[in-house]
Amino acid sequence: MAFSPFKFLQEVRTETNKVTWPSRRETTITTIMVFIMVALASVFFFAADQIIRLLVTFLLGIR
Repeated sequence: MAFSPFKFLQEVRTETNKVTWPSRRETTITTIMVFIMVALASVFFFAADQIIRLLVTFLLGIR
């Protein structure tokens, strides 16, 4: 089975034409939502980490 770079690139171009690309607005909204979710997750995990730290230090009697 021979490998033809030209045929491969032609097939890649054909497949990329089939893709439904998001608009600039959709991309912007999605990016903003990702940043919001990352911020919320980081606040949640920080709070959970602090609560667990307090519980462990209380249970072990560490100052």
